[in-house]
Amino acid sequence: MSNIYGCSDRQHSNPFLEEYNTPHGTIPFDRIRVEHYQPAAQEGIRRHNAEIAAIIDHTEAPTFDNTIVAFERAGRLLDEVAGTFNNLLDAETNDGMQQLARTLIPQLTEHADNITLNEPLFERIKTVYNDPTSATLPTEQRQLLEKTYRYFVRNGANLQGDDKEQYRNLSRKLSLLSLQFGDNNLAELNGYRMVLTDSAQLAGLPPSVIDAAAHTAREAGETGWTITLQAPSYGPFMMYADNRNLRELLYMAYSTRCTHENQYDNSDVVKQLVNTRMELAQLLGYTDYAEYVLQERMAQHSEHVYRLLNQLLDAYTPAARQEYQEVQELARQTQGDHFAVIPWDWSYYSRILKEQKYNMDSEQLRPYFELNHVIDGVFGLATRLYGITFRPNPDIPVYHKEVTAFDVFDKDGTFLAVLYTDFHPRAGKRSGAWMTGFKEQWQNADGTDNRPHISLVMNFTRPTADKPALLTFDEVETFMHEFGHALHGILSNVTYAGLSGTNVYYDFVELPSQFMENYATDKEFLHTFARHYQTNELIPDPWIERLVASSNFNAGYACLRQLSFGFLDMAWHTRTTPFDGDVRTYEQAAWAPTQILPVMPEACMSTQFGHIFSGEYAAGYYSYKWSEVLDADAFALFKQRGIFDPVTATSFRDNILSKGGTEHPMVLYKRFRGEEPTIDALLIRNGIKQ
Repeated sequence: MSNIYGCSDRQHSNPFLEEYNTPHGTIPFDRIRVEHYQPAAQEGIRRHNAEIAAIIDHTEAPTFDNTIVAFERAGRLLDEVAGTFNNLLDAETNDGMQQLARTLIPQLTEHADNITLNEPLFERIKTVYNDPTSATLPTEQRQLLEKTYRYFVRNGANLQGDDKEQYRNLSRKLSLLSLQFGDNNLAELNGYRMVLTDSAQLAGLPPSVIDAAAHTAREAGETGWTITLQAPSYGPFMMYADNRNLRELLYMAYSTRCTHENQYDNSDVVKQLVNTRMELAQLLGYTDYAEYVLQERMAQHSEHVYRLLNQLLDAYTPAARQEYQEVQELARQTQGDHFAVIPWDWSYYSRILKEQKYNMDSEQLRPYFELNHVIDGVFGLATRLYGITFRPNPDIPVYHKEVTAFDVFDKDGTFLAVLYTDFHPRAGKRSGAWMTGFKEQWQNADGTDNRPHISLVMNFTRPTADKPALLTFDEVETFMHEFGHALHGILSNVTYAGLSGTNVYYDFVELPSQFMENYATDKEFLHTFARHYQTNELIPDPWIERLVASSNFNAGYACLRQLSFGFLDMAWHTRTTPFDGDVRTYEQAAWAPTQILPVMPEACMSTQFGHIFSGEYAAGYYSYKWSEVLDADAFALFKQRGIFDPVTATSFRDNILSKGGTEHPMVLYKRFRGEEPTIDALLIRNGIKQ
């Protein structure tokens, strides 16, 4: 294998620094070891610095091509190494990876700061930005110029003297705190196990849940049945277990994660994160961290976020209170007039009420949602809407034996993307579900199209010794949600990597994902794949009708739950003075208007709120509701014209999915929809408004 970079013999053995010689140039996961990341990152930094130096030393006056495009295309090796490391830190970590992260991530942060605080480089960028002829650039080029200039300004380029060093210190501190927060969360999630040894403790649990718990116990060498805090274990137990004491025990373990006075306590980490973010924002001239974040969001200002949150709060609170009352009345029929439904009762009695109202037990649906059938159905929906197809490619290396790699082809047979799927929980994977990328889409100067490598990571129900992976309907919806993100990446068709795929405003990025969820209850779609895994019988039509009828069950409560996270996020990030109070107390005050169930004083969301404290949704969790308004409004057009209408689907692809961040999101949305969205379509879809 040739060394295309002419590196030393020591570097020659590093897969990152050699020609990959893999299908589509995919990452050679089968050859990468933990010890490869550090030297590859150092080489990536060296090359990136050389590329930056070449831009600065260019003898010609700064232009869009020799400065902005050159900067955008610099650092490819480092992006690949860092992207691979960060993705596997989430999906397949280990002690060695976590230990390395504490060294490598600060180095990467320091390098990024060195770039944005490089005065000669920023001067060239500023020269292009201020050039009057830049106003005549094509739209995509103007977007890249604007994004590049703002990136530097928002990362300290205009700071002077000691303020630059202060920015470096704050930036480094934030990267370490976020890493610590995520590591603590993963440790607490993996560290709890409720081992049941008496079969009476399993009362109420469906056979599929019991089998999964037995399988988990056997894998760990434990006797009996093991319940964990992973979603496929925790959720069904809370929904079906008759034993209220065990539900309470599990709920308290789940909802008090990272609050205990041990090495995994995130209480102080939360304080440091919010204070450091506030300090950084104010150093850059903003009032608070939310103002800093929202400058690059569709919402633009905190007032607009609060206006949306409060509009939805007013609209959905009456429904949520009525829903709680109905669940309460049901519980009191068997538990007595003084019984109060509290958090560890909610899923249990809500499920019973739903079964009574709609004559449907969600566990009855599992046999019709065998994972491989669901994959066929979801992929088939993309084929029907956009003409794309998926073909497994066993020659593509993967990072874990459970990962499958697919080649994705367009309707004319041209190669579109690589898609990795990773469906089940394990110790090295953080909780939740997400889409990410190992390679962005972009075009070379000669027009050659570099297609993306996209990854879908889930934590779905595992197969057992005698059953395949049978998903809940909620898991099917989650699959469709994340697959919508994947389509945003797969169908990208832009010139610059920094504007491709999901590189859009965060309150726009959820539109393609939430849009896909609309198909989950469509009969015609379900009939393409929802067959009993043993009998091959199609899911019965009456069950689909009940599924549709029940789709708005507890919609008010579900909305207020999302709003509670939005209000909590904004409360932490609109602070203008340092916080040194009690995290739980502050949290309970912040989301008090959204709380329908009695609040357990020991519970704490903030210490486990990875989206905002170790993810990228700080001052942005409202985006889920913002995008839900967009997706309901967008799907209303499909319903007018036919939900599989090829003309409308092509318009959605051409104006939304393929455009990335090449234009302002509202411009793209209005081009597709013809007008700006309102909340009316969402209220109608949820049955709040007729």
